Amino acid sequence: MKITFPHMGKLEMVLTDVFDRSGLDYIVPPKTTIKTLQLGVRHAPEFACLPLKITIGNFVEALGAGADTLLMAGGIGPCRFGYYAEIQKCVLRDAGYKFDMVVLEPPPAGLKPFVDTLKVLAPGKSIYEIWRLIKVSFRKARILDELEKYTLKYRAYEATRGTTTKAYKQALETMRPAISEDEIEAARAEAFAILEAVEKDMGRSCVKMGIIGEFYVLLEPFVNFDIEEYLGHMGISLERAVYLTDWISPSKENQISGISNDEVARAAKPYLNHFVGGEGLPSVGHTVLFAKEGFDGVLHLFPFTCMPDIIAKSILPRISKDFDIPTLSLVIDEQTGKAGVLTRIEAFIDLLTSKKAYKERKSLETVGSVR
Repeated sequence: MKITFPHMGKLEMVLTDVFDRSGLDYIVPPKTTIKTLQLGVRHAPEFACLPLKITIGNFVEALGAGADTLLMAGGIGPCRFGYYAEIQKCVLRDAGYKFDMVVLEPPPAGLKPFVDTLKVLAPGKSIYEIWRLIKVSFRKARILDELEKYTLKYRAYEATRGTTTKAYKQALETMRPAISEDEIEAARAEAFAILEAVEKDMGRSCVKMGIIGEFYVLLEPFVNFDIEEYLGHMGISLERAVYLTDWISPSKENQISGISNDEVARAAKPYLNHFVGGEGLPSVGHTVLFAKEGFDGVLHLFPFTCMPDIIAKSILPRISKDFDIPTLSLVIDEQTGKAGVLTRIEAFIDLLTSKKAYKERKSLETVGSVR
């Protein structure tokens, strides 16, 4: 068995770590490119959402490289993501590819199917051994998210453009070879030391922006045009609503973002009081929380035809008005051009910068008049 998987942010680092520990033979798909997208568009239904098209492209390239088993996550709720694996299987078999499909359903969908799939991914190991393996690997994955969160926040303050991105890549490579728990914690300390050593100008006035939306578009740089790095270089300090390990963790306490699903739901309740699938409700709740935390604006990214985030998009104007926080929603599909996206974002940044400067000026005038 040569197993493969679709790309999504740092998922490759997480899964290869798990596969190495379990002794599985695997093939990492080629890096996602325009060619990957074109392959997916060629095989996928026309009105399928962009993540499905790109993941099909990932699988086509991996099968061409010798993979014979596809690993895909399942899902629950009113979101088409839960049907991805079945659609991928049908589309690729109709195209003549031969393979096995392993679907990792989330624990809420049933504990036995989840455990049975883990046995496939760790052949010959006991349930305890599998649990131990995943626990250690998941701790490493958490640290990768911690490093990413730090980078998103502090890239805007770097004294020399590009030094944070360079340090972040070095920090990730420091984490990659760590195997034991002691090695992982030592690598974490070294990785953060690399990031913290980047010279920063913390006196700089930076715009704070929250990023919300559909998880795949948020986590996969190819799809979002590496927008987070671009925004950081534009002097925008970022906080993202979704991180990989928060998304896959069954606890839903969201250790990386620091805001539990219950807190997000409570924040969203005046505007949306029930689950609508995907990140629809979290997009609403996080926007409210970002506003309450004093963020200057919120960027909303999601793929064309994504029903949960279309619902969120229709609600955001009301939140924007109630909390006086600008929001920008961008819909992305295979026709979306980077230049058009950056033009709209640059205009949005100009708005946020002007609004922030006006608020700071009024605040100083108020202080002066009191004196």
